[in-house]
Amino acid sequence: MPQLYIATRKGLWIATSDAARATWTLSEPSFFGTQCHHAVLDPRDGRTLLCASRQWHLGPTVFRSDDLGQTWKEAATPPRFPTGEPRGRAVDHVFWLTPGHASEPGVWYAGTSPKGLFRSDDGGVNWAPVAGFNDHPDQPTWVGSDKDETPDGGKLHSILVDPRDPRHLYLGMSGGGIFESTDRGEDWRPLNWGVAMDFAPPRDDGSEYPFGHDPHCMVQHPSQPDRLWHQNHCGIYRIDRTSPPSATDRWERVGKNMPPEIGDIGFGIATHPRAPDTAWVFPMDGTGNWSRTSPSGKPAVYRTTDGGQSWVRKDAGFPTEQAWWTVKRQALAIDDLAPVGLYLGNTNGELWASDDEGDSFRCLFRHLPHIFAVTVGTPA
Repeated sequence: MPQLYIATRKGLWIATSDAARATWTLSEPSFFGTQCHHAVLDPRDGRTLLCASRQWHLGPTVFRSDDLGQTWKEAATPPRFPTGEPRGRAVDHVFWLTPGHASEPGVWYAGTSPKGLFRSDDGGVNWAPVAGFNDHPDQPTWVGSDKDETPDGGKLHSILVDPRDPRHLYLGMSGGGIFESTDRGEDWRPLNWGVAMDFAPPRDDGSEYPFGHDPHCMVQHPSQPDRLWHQNHCGIYRIDRTSPPSATDRWERVGKNMPPEIGDIGFGIATHPRAPDTAWVFPMDGTGNWSRTSPSGKPAVYRTTDGGQSWVRKDAGFPTEQAWWTVKRQALAIDDLAPVGLYLGNTNGELWASDDEGDSFRCLFRHLPHIFAVTVGTPA
């Protein structure tokens, strides 16, 4: 039976379903009153749960549980930049957690604000900077300012590990763009060709910007790893990598096929675990001052089943008016059951679910704090 790990502005909650996903129960909160940015169950053992939390007294850190959240222990060495490092960077919060490759059972990756990449080799107990990224000679140019781009600081997110090869990594930066490593993080290169950058002036020579973009969330299809999707400040994109992958592979803006009155601006994106052409997005109002609400106060998920060539509105069960909320980049998630379950947490503290691949939705829980992230896990 699946569990949902709901990270909020005021703590972490765990929701557990019955086998049919008909009835859900909600735990008491962990880390109550403190920010929890991400919580992830390790799919390799089905019992290790990590939570990225910004504590009032401990600051930014990671907690580890071996009993599915019943008890927690703080990391002995949380993600942090070296003392006295030349650029004066200090972790404000740990934003993203990703389990490593199936062949590396103790490995985890973490992304932070300001934008840094960290790795643990012992199941999240001790973390060390990935020097190949954090100290890359081009990194200051790639990341731009560490203090802007998003309302509460730049983010390193969407850390992906190729299921075929633990050396092959992707990451996204808001802002900065999408980057790729083929040597376990020793070196990196941008992967942003084809991505619009409408917020920047045209380059003098008319060429594309190789970096500086603002991807919001990126996902990789588990059984077709050369297919990636991402939501961006400037649209919805899909890429199909060549074989072997090339640094000149191009993203296609499949969001151009969204209804023009809705647009293709949003944060989260999810892909079907078995059907590479199927994906879901939750659009938001990206016009004017970026209200970050559902367009016209009418929330809906849009689903494609043809690789983004067309999108269908799915709003059965959602409010039909005056619902001015949105879904953040980490708060749209799926399970791998049949039919696929789709889960989203919103900025009003509501947790919505569909057990029919998005055809209809129901609200599981209301009145939680502002939801930052929702992830799905299946305990062993």
